[in-house]
Formats: sequence, structure tokens, C-alpha cells
Amino acid sequence: MSHIAIDARIINSSTGRYVERLLHYLEEIDTVNTYSILVPTKDLSYWQPKNPLFKVIAADFDNYSFEEQLGFKAFLDKLAPDLTHFCMPQQPILYRRNHITTIHDLTLLNTYNSDKNWLIFHLKQLVGTFVFKTVAKTSRYILTPTQYVKDSLVHFANITPKKVVVTLEAAEPPNNTAVAPYPVPFEHYILYVGNQSDYKNIKRLGDAHQKLLQKHPGLGLVLAGKKDVSAQKNEAYFKSKNYTNIHFTDFIHDNQLNWLYENCEAFAYPSLMEGFGLPGLEAMVRGVPVICSNATSFPEVYGDAAWYFNPHDSQNMAEKIAEVLESKQLRDELIAKGKEKSSEYSWRKMATQTHDIYIKAIKESHEN
Repeated sequence: MSHIAIDARIINSSTGRYVERLLHYLEEIDTVNTYSILVPTKDLSYWQPKNPLFKVIAADFDNYSFEEQLGFKAFLDKLAPDLTHFCMPQQPILYRRNHITTIHDLTLLNTYNSDKNWLIFHLKQLVGTFVFKTVAKTSRYILTPTQYVKDSLVHFANITPKKVVVTLEAAEPPNNTAVAPYPVPFEHYILYVGNQSDYKNIKRLGDAHQKLLQKHPGLGLVLAGKKDVSAQKNEAYFKSKNYTNIHFTDFIHDNQLNWLYENCEAFAYPSLMEGFGLPGLEAMVRGVPVICSNATSFPEVYGDAAWYFNPHDSQNMAEKIAEVLESKQLRDELIAKGKEKSSEYSWRKMATQTHDIYIKAIKESHEN
């Protein structure tokens, strides 16, 4: 029996779906080893184990903080697990006990969000570059969600491809099947779900939508997600351009989000950079045609189940969206291919692969 610690401090965040699904299936897979699931005190009740071998423990160390570097390292040294799985790159860089790390993407190092202070953001990028390279070298294995991220990381950190393992993510039908109508001010609309940082490319999506209004005057664009600083800046941009038929939902509950998916004409995903692109796969699971960027990981993950556009060209974006809106045959094909493609991915398979890496990493540490 081995003791495995999982750094799940991000479980209640946008990347938390990965952590929650990993834990959900690990409980079913592993009936031998013991697990310490490390979360902030505020999230102690966020995920409750059913397997008695799993225990949730408070770990109040902020990401990218000195306390993380010093206090969290001391915490882990005292806990003394046989293996620690850091579910994000942020971790004590001086930690030298047996560990693996999941790196979802390199977005932090390759983008700039204009809602952040320029100097502070670029200082964080410098620190991030050091942390990512250190983590890539000190982790026994690195897990990535796509071959695209693996190749990018191998090139960036100059590490052997053998230590980087692709564990594909997945999408499942929503557990909460309840649907509550959302008061959309349009009869027909295209949908985007997620945050609106600069690299998400929402301004160009808005530009493309306004071009679509020439042939589809009643078409709406619904941007679902918390109206944070990034979203507010996009809203101000659209107002300055006198754009119409664009609606920001702000935070909404899952039952209303389900309704938005069920009633939209298509899901638009204009992002310039993604490590996996989970929202598009979740749209496919729900039977929604996906029209998206042809950049980074999208073609690898979606294959021929999405309709692609050049994310830097709002005219091309508008044309591709129009093709899906105006062709029932194309819509039906994308819906069918999307359901088939999404069924190829499995959170359980991801958890099984991850568990195999746990056992391998522990075995290798005992042999060294």
C-alpha cells in the first residue's frame, strides 16, 4: 500500500472539472492505496469521498505565493507521501520528493491579458517561465491533455518526450439535467461559454457577428459567463462600436446554461490558444454544432466534428458561421459527428491512465 497526495487546490475553479473527474474515477479504480486530497479550507466540502481510502485535508497555500514555496513544501515534507500529484504547475519548486505534474497548457507564458497590469503580468510570465522549466525537469512525469501541449512543452523546456504522457480529457452529459429558461432577448442566437480573456478572441467574434447581421438581422450573440473585468472591457468595446444583438449573461446556474445550450443555433469558439478546448466538446455532447478556431489543439481534439475558421480573420469567421446557419445538412452532419467524436473521450480512461502513471512513478522511486 502506498500513500498518494493529490494537490487539488484548484478543484473549485475553471480547471477544477479535471480534478473532480479524476478523483471521481480514482475512487472506483483504486481499492489498495491511500489518498490525501489537498484543498483550501473553503473547499473542504466541495468534493466528498465515498471510498474510505480517500481523505480530504485542508491546505491553505495561495497559488504563486511565498507561502506556497515555503509553507506548502514544509506541509508536504511532513505529510511524506510516496507520490504527490500536482494538478497544476504551481507548486514548491524546491520540493524534491517523488512527484508528477499536470500541465494543461502554456497559455500563461504565451499570452497577455489587457485587464492586468502590464508590468506585473510580464513579471509573472518571467517567474512562470522559470517555474514551468523547473517543474518540467523535477517532475518524474508530466501529464498533458493533448499531443499539442506535449510537443510545445518538450520544445519549451528541452526535456525528453518519454517523460511526458498524454492523458486526454473528456466531456460527459451534464449530471444536472434540470433546465430553467433563460430570458434571451433573441429568438435565434449563437453561443459562447467561458471567460473572456484577450486570447479568447471575443472582440473578433463580436466583429464577425455584426457582419452576420447583414443577412441574419435577428441573430443574437450570447456570451455566457461571469462578467469580470475582461468581459466588461469587451462590452465597452462593443458599445463604442455601436454593436447590437450582443448579450452578456454574467454568472448563471447550470440549469440555465443547459437551456442556453439546448436552444442555441451553434456554439462558437474563437480562441487563439487552448490546451484542449473542453467547452467545445461539452457542446458536442449536448448535440450542438461547433464552429471554432483552427489554431493550436482544436483540430487534434475535434477532428472533422467541427467547422473551422481563421481566428485572426473576422470575415472568414462570419462566413463559416453563416455556412452552418444556412445549411441544415451541414448542421446535421456536425451534430452527428460531434456526438460520435465526444464519445471517443472518457474521463474514466483518463483516470486509469493517470493511476497507471502513479504506480509506475512509485515503483521507479523505490528502485532508485
